[in-house]
Amino acid sequence: MTEAGWRAQRDDAVPEDVERLLATVPEWFGRPESNAEYIDDARRMETWTVRDEHGRVVGVTLVTHHFPQTSEIHFTVVDRCVHGGGVGTAMIEAITEDVRARGSRLLEVKTLGPSRDDSNYARTRHFYEKMGFLPLEETDLWGADTPCLIMVKSVG
Repeated sequence: MTEAGWRAQRDDAVPEDVERLLATVPEWFGRPESNAEYIDDARRMETWTVRDEHGRVVGVTLVTHHFPQTSEIHFTVVDRCVHGGGVGTAMIEAITEDVRARGSRLLEVKTLGPSRDDSNYARTRHFYEKMGFLPLEETDLWGADTPCLIMVKSVG
């Protein structure tokens, strides 16, 4: 499917798909305890998916709405077989439009901070920057060995 052909939509919970997709990208999601939390989150959080032409889920994003003015991308995973093909872009664009329509003014995402040298997460940060997110703060929210970079995007 071409980049322009991907369509993200709000969907039912898909924890089994999240588990399957996590297994395709262990270099980003290699901690079993964190993966178990993401799978559990996928049972209860607002879910956005991108499906291929056969209806198979190839991308999932979980979203939370902290306040009427702010929403957060809690988690995103894209099947390795479609990396770089526009699935993540389709999800972020659809979610941005949705939270804007809800009246949100800021969209937030957390990822591994740049003080921890990791080429995969450097790609992740680059993707979010390309989508309009700006780095706000790096904290020890996840512990000293896992610096958390908070990024924000104006959507209002």
